[in-house]
Amino acid sequence: MPTHQTNSTSESTLAEARPGPDVEKDDHTSPPSAAEVATNDPPDGGRDAWLVTFGSWWALFIAFGWTNSLGVFQNYYEKELLRAYSASTIAWIASTQIFMMYGGGIVLGKVFDHYGPRWLLLVGGFAHVFGLMMTSISKEYYQIFLSQAICSAIGASAIYYACLGSLASWFRAKRATAFGIAASGASIGGVIFPVMVDRLIDQVGFGWTMRAVAFLILGGLVIVNLTVKSRLIHEPKPVHIRQYIKPFTEIPFLLLVISLSLFSFGLFLPFNFITAQAQTLGMSPNLANYLVAILNATRYVFQLNLAIKEVYTNSFSVFGRIIPGLIADRVGRFNVMSVATLVSGILTFAIWLTGRSNVAIILYAAFFGFFSGAYVSLTPALIAQLSPIQEIGIRTGALYFFVSIAVLTGSPIAGALVAVDKGKYGYLEIFAGATMCAGAALVVLTRVVKGGFKWAVL
Repeated sequence: MPTHQTNSTSESTLAEARPGPDVEKDDHTSPPSAAEVATNDPPDGGRDAWLVTFGSWWALFIAFGWTNSLGVFQNYYEKELLRAYSASTIAWIASTQIFMMYGGGIVLGKVFDHYGPRWLLLVGGFAHVFGLMMTSISKEYYQIFLSQAICSAIGASAIYYACLGSLASWFRAKRATAFGIAASGASIGGVIFPVMVDRLIDQVGFGWTMRAVAFLILGGLVIVNLTVKSRLIHEPKPVHIRQYIKPFTEIPFLLLVISLSLFSFGLFLPFNFITAQAQTLGMSPNLANYLVAILNATRYVFQLNLAIKEVYTNSFSVFGRIIPGLIADRVGRFNVMSVATLVSGILTFAIWLTGRSNVAIILYAAFFGFFSGAYVSLTPALIAQLSPIQEIGIRTGALYFFVSIAVLTGSPIAGALVAVDKGKYGYLEIFAGATMCAGAALVVLTRVVKGGFKWAVL
């Protein structure tokens, strides 16, 4: 008798738990729910996760690292290849390249959500290398613009967004750590590429310099394609305009977009103009050409600080030994971004605007590079913190689209300010500092809206 009651109870329970026909049909016709199951518990480590991080490091090295070296080209084009054109006109090459790098996400982020990283990496890699090869044989302004600022940049953008979305799917608690490691590749690229270009142009000429860069990038692409993959289940779905509009109805996300767009107006101006500005103050061309490398080297220290809690190496400064245990995943991503962006703006007013010696300019390059490193490292982590993981591609693309507009117009505006200032850089420096400080203030406001005034890990 007890056995019979138990069986009856079990059958009754199973009958209640068994879904009806409509529910069962919904379960079988909703594959995206599998994606939710797959991404609810990211491993936050393991062989595959760290291989994706390694591949993403190489992706940012060859994509963003190349973009970080554009200051060398601004100076070279002004003095050699495109000396018939104004600084403002030449600045459109760098600003358009960064615009395409960021702005492509409005489409490429959705492509990632639908199809995953594979085709983005293959097609984007080809476009990046092909564009640089075409740049190597370019002589006219329009040729350089089309090959370097459009073709190569679109390819780099595809590589960038494929890896951002993939990396986010493997980490949650350690997301800033993973992004910090990957983003350090952009800074190492920003150290290697400017020095490489500066040395090779004098020895083998512009054409073979660009080809050497393209071959280095091609080698990195092999590693990227072998290691980067996504945990998400990617299936094409209908595209609706409300998918792009919905994130902007959320106040924290909207404030983040506005704040980072404002900050971006000024962020890239030191990278693009510090080499030329330093030479107007009497710095030798050989030393000035290393300023972009210094910017990126110290940015690398910051990004590695975000990634590693304890660092024991003689190549880092004392700050690199103290800060790692205090920031990012431990202290809070919004907290670190608030401080780093604010200090970046203050440094621009305090040192770049007022300093006129070689020492002052080098100090600015080092400290600005260090603190501005938070932008590349933490922006993807902040987006992921405010977004459902299944929408990471489209939300990243939407934010970076507005950032790209600021980047596109920032450098030409700065070039025009140099012309108005009769070849001096004071107006440019004020513009850069003001926009970065305004953006930093809104980052702080975003943090307050999200977490209130009390100190918390956010």
